[in-house]
Amino acid sequence: MKTQIPERLSALREAMKQQHISAYIIPTTDPHMSEYPAACWKYREWISGFTGSAGTVVVTLEKAGLWTDSRYFLQAETQLEGSGIDLYRMKLPDTPSITDFLLEELQQDEVVGLNGETYSVADAKELKSSLERKGIGLNTACALLDDIWKDRPALPAAPIFDLPIELSGRSTEDKLTDITLRLHQAGADCTVLSALDEVAWTCNIRGTDVAYNPVGVAYLFVSNEENVLFIDPKKVPAEVAERLKKEGVVLADYSRLAVYLSRLPEHVRIYLDTAYTNIAICNALPKSAQIIEGISPANTLKSIKNETERKGYRNAVVKDGVALTKFYYWLEKQLEAGEKVTELSASHKLTALRAEQPLYVMDSFASISSYGAHGAVVHYAPTPETDVELKRESLYLLDSGAQYLDGTTDITRTIALGEPTEQMKKDFTRALKGTISLAKCKFPVGTRGSQLDILARKALWDAGINYLHGTGHGIGHCLNVHEGPQSIRMEENPVVLEPGMVMSDEPAMYRAGQYGIRTENMIEICEDSETEFGKFLTMETLTLCYIDTRLVVVPMLSAREHAWLNKYHQTVYEKLSPYLTDEERAWLKEKTEEI
Repeated sequence: MKTQIPERLSALREAMKQQHISAYIIPTTDPHMSEYPAACWKYREWISGFTGSAGTVVVTLEKAGLWTDSRYFLQAETQLEGSGIDLYRMKLPDTPSITDFLLEELQQDEVVGLNGETYSVADAKELKSSLERKGIGLNTACALLDDIWKDRPALPAAPIFDLPIELSGRSTEDKLTDITLRLHQAGADCTVLSALDEVAWTCNIRGTDVAYNPVGVAYLFVSNEENVLFIDPKKVPAEVAERLKKEGVVLADYSRLAVYLSRLPEHVRIYLDTAYTNIAICNALPKSAQIIEGISPANTLKSIKNETERKGYRNAVVKDGVALTKFYYWLEKQLEAGEKVTELSASHKLTALRAEQPLYVMDSFASISSYGAHGAVVHYAPTPETDVELKRESLYLLDSGAQYLDGTTDITRTIALGEPTEQMKKDFTRALKGTISLAKCKFPVGTRGSQLDILARKALWDAGINYLHGTGHGIGHCLNVHEGPQSIRMEENPVVLEPGMVMSDEPAMYRAGQYGIRTENMIEICEDSETEFGKFLTMETLTLCYIDTRLVVVPMLSAREHAWLNKYHQTVYEKLSPYLTDEERAWLKEKTEEI
């Protein structure tokens, strides 16, 4: 493919000249702002040959560049060689941002082009404002690659399927009622749900169109008068279509959304989440339309799990815990026997064990199976080029998860494959103290995640250590493993934490070139108590998997933390042991003994 890249760039530049475009931006995302785009929307990969999960290509008539982060510096350098595309290493002092690059390279009255279907309203607005400072124009209606990419894959065509109310807990009709109520409260007449997980949640449907996310490619228009699911009708089984019709949802072809929006009444008030709505949707609206911006009502409603969903998570973590216990037992025995295990083969083994569990659908993301120094690369994912053997010498960090029909999982464990150093133990214990501190916290109603983030970091900060990513993200119910709008991180997020939210709890630390450490559990925000000072909430840990106590320096734990760890291990053993073989059960008993 690499030899074809210069030809593709040349064809793009010819198209740019014909459209009077001086620079063209090609992001990674799709029309739904998905974390993982389907093959037909991998424009950036096609034009560059770079296969990493994050990056943006910018092509001018003279230059071309790929902007990506530190996870992919080595991979990008290899894949871009001979392509005519320069690598711009993001967040390094000498690397300009894409906007700064464009302002430097272009002159007044020149035009930047992009495919509005793959660029959010919010990002396009920010880019337009920056370019206007130099009199540079922005054309958001240039799908230049569609005519050049002759063998572009078709839209995903796999059938969708119902998530029955026994698993979803609420009907589509009820969810639509709640959404329209929130639209009315915001002074809006209608909305377009673009994010695929929001569409799937509202309609109680699931699919396999996107890697790791059990969703189908579709939009949903919601109003008091009509609810329209824009999807390839051939993907909708008759029984699903009939069920949706009974619940107030009609079907229309996926390609007809723009035409439908253009015919909305004059002065229509449409509510849009501009971070997840592509600019092409705005371009299709009547000029008189009033756009009301805010977090999607479906996103907010989806984040608070109902009783059925909460029960589903508890079923899912048991199955996941069984698979993980079998995996770590297998791994230990393989290494003791001198068998070769690599980052990739370990990851594949865990997927196979998860696939044996009832209601398994797919993994929830590409496993971060990282040995030694690779563990210090926060979002490392092994490739055939980077794959290394697991040896009984260092730490092994495994961040993984699965999609089950009754819940989604996300867990990280760090284990010692050999005799850990004192520094490893102290680092591990400090990060673990953060995991426990967050899990045990009690806080008043109205608290935001940023107000709790310090609890996860204090033990690390006391030692002059920090990590640069967030501490917690929302987790979908048989949906995206990364879900908003809530978060726990240093950066301010106005969304308050509410009972029923399911999130990750993942403090960490990384020593570049040596190892990484992270202990991640899933937690649920729960009601705790009410006093004269108001209502208080707490967190319940959901994840069930042993924590490597060989890495714990017990005197560094408070009495409260020590008790939590022993109680947690008691729960892990009680809930998982019935599903294990005698050998696995004995092994887990040893791993969960009191310390």
